[in-house]
Amino acid sequence: MNLPKLPLADWIEMLVDWMAAHLGGLFDGISSVIEGIVGFFSGLFLLPHPLLFIAILGVLAFLIGKWRLTLFTVIGFLLIENLGYWQETMNTLGLVITSGLISIVLGIPIGIWSAYSKTAHRIISPLLDFMQTMPAFVYLLPAVTFFSLGVVPGVIASVIFAIPPTIRLTYLGIKQVSGELAEAADAFGSTSWQKLVQVELPLAMPTMMAGVNQTIMLSLSMVVIASMIGAQGIGATVYRAVTQLKIGQGFEAGLAVVVLAIVLDRFTQNLFKSGKRRG
Repeated sequence: MNLPKLPLADWIEMLVDWMAAHLGGLFDGISSVIEGIVGFFSGLFLLPHPLLFIAILGVLAFLIGKWRLTLFTVIGFLLIENLGYWQETMNTLGLVITSGLISIVLGIPIGIWSAYSKTAHRIISPLLDFMQTMPAFVYLLPAVTFFSLGVVPGVIASVIFAIPPTIRLTYLGIKQVSGELAEAADAFGSTSWQKLVQVELPLAMPTMMAGVNQTIMLSLSMVVIASMIGAQGIGATVYRAVTQLKIGQGFEAGLAVVVLAIVLDRFTQNLFKSGKRRG
């Protein structure tokens, strides 16, 4: 006896249609905000001359990572400028920074809430499992439905795809704080907020920064995929090269992505280390 198939696809489409019909104003507002943030960062990165921007990056790299990171950053971005992908790379950087910031701003409070509430953790944890195991391309479908084509659905899909590491590692970092330290803070009369800010978050910071690093890397990978739905940047160049079988152009654009990924990775890894040394 064959069991009838669950009309899951129909249910999902009905839900999406209902959301599109009743929450259109909310989606328009979100779209305007995200477009403004992406436009701000992209314009900011493109405002100075490329050589001046590279010099600024070199100074920042030296302050947080010394001469090896400085050398790689300067040479890498000079190569991007020489190959002619400067504007595309800056647009991609604007998308990555926007999606990364949104993921961090949302992810850290959710991670803290999950650490403090067992009920919240029981609800959030399976949702994160679902978000991390669902193929990345699937996120593009509802994003396009609610936000049309362009930059905004790319950022939304990137946030959904990249936010789980920040939530998980914020939760893990707080849970790893020694119980004795928490009890000592309680014994000295600390409020829950004081204990969180002065004890738990500083001790959890290395684990949290690892989550931030993973989130930024996932944002970059998803932004490249989002070029399929009209998100501009270096990913669009890679996508065109693939569809037109231009191997050389694809390699050049891919090299720009690699440079950007390594620089972002090293910056986020060294940022906390340098701050810890100064502290």
